[in-house]
Amino acid sequence: MWLTPIGFGAWAIGGGDWAMSWGPQDDNASIAAIHKAIELGVNWIDTAAIYGLGHSEEIVGRAVKESSIKPFIFTKSGMVWNEKNEIKRTLLEIRREVEDSLRRLQVEVIDLYQIHWPVEDVDIEEGWTTMADLQREGKVRHIGVSNFSIAQMERCLEIAPITSLQPPYSMLNRVVEAEILPFCQEHTIGVINYAPMHSGLLTGAMTKERVANFPADDFRRNAKNYQEPLLTRNLAIADFLKQIGARHGVSAGVIAIAWTLTHPAITAAIVGGRSPEQVEGVWPAAKFRLSQDEMNEIQAYLEAHPVP
Repeated sequence: MWLTPIGFGAWAIGGGDWAMSWGPQDDNASIAAIHKAIELGVNWIDTAAIYGLGHSEEIVGRAVKESSIKPFIFTKSGMVWNEKNEIKRTLLEIRREVEDSLRRLQVEVIDLYQIHWPVEDVDIEEGWTTMADLQREGKVRHIGVSNFSIAQMERCLEIAPITSLQPPYSMLNRVVEAEILPFCQEHTIGVINYAPMHSGLLTGAMTKERVANFPADDFRRNAKNYQEPLLTRNLAIADFLKQIGARHGVSAGVIAIAWTLTHPAITAAIVGGRSPEQVEGVWPAAKFRLSQDEMNEIQAYLEAHPVP
């Protein structure tokens, strides 16, 4: 399965009114954004059952059904909700979850099915065994994990191979560089990183005024990197990336995405889009590459401006 260097991330198109919302979202704009991504050449979409409590999957399903070009569809399991919209993490309902996802996505097979968040007890073995069973049964083509530690991945590997890991990775969050990315390289586990622009902070379009006016249900209102003193530092980094981007006629966001793609362990990056215009703005990251001098320049800047 060959992937374009960036894929369409469908978290934000789940809409508002749930625990990890990005605020209200127009479904028509979401569908138009997906169609624009496919038109430009993006060949995979990443969503999850929990995004909008099923709504993101439904929108992805509608958009892909209307498209003559069929991208790969990735989704995730392991977070469920009840009639009160209360969310819990469990790996004991995966078989039911996959059927619900297939229905919402309007497909017969999911190209990559991932465990969204791990749990710490024996459920990892039971959950991963179910994932492997679903793969053998043809319900899913590939199985992967998201947000897993090395110890958790090792437990899975005793049962069945892991196609991919989905971790957060950006120049504001480099935790996985030390051990997790080398582990994936050693064990031939693909890595599709999420939040390469750190949930919008490194797009070059974020401002303190915009942050102050986030909708009440936008999870970023309470995210630490959107609080002072980190916010001022992070927006300064985005301004610095703008300067590099200006040399090439691309945005700060393109520079931020391209930076993550230079790591040899990274297979591809998940890039969210809430409108066709946003998608067009980041698409150059699929082909743009930073020079080694520019990588050194970015590293020097980050070292000179550490976390307060």
